[in-house]
Amino acid sequence: MASMSSRGSNAWTPMQNKAFEKALAVYDQDTPERWLNVAKAVGEKTEEEVKRHYQLLLHDVKHIESGNVPFPYRNSSDDLPRKRG
Repeated sequence: MASMSSRGSNAWTPMQNKAFEKALAVYDQDTPERWLNVAKAVGEKTEEEVKRHYQLLLHDVKHIESGNVPFPYRNSSDDLPRKRG
């Protein structure tokens, strides 16, 4: 699965992704002019770009929840948390 930032020619920076996530928490689906508000919060993105980014996010979540993305396998016990005490 390709990351959202690598899709298309108009890549998103990590800061824009974080602003996007925060804006989605503030402006829910019942907010008037939701995508305009999200675009303003992200900066340098249009309403259409944030709508498309949201659709890609939904696609990725659906793909993950359907079990099509395996959990990373670690082959080393060094990566496991150690019990204290």
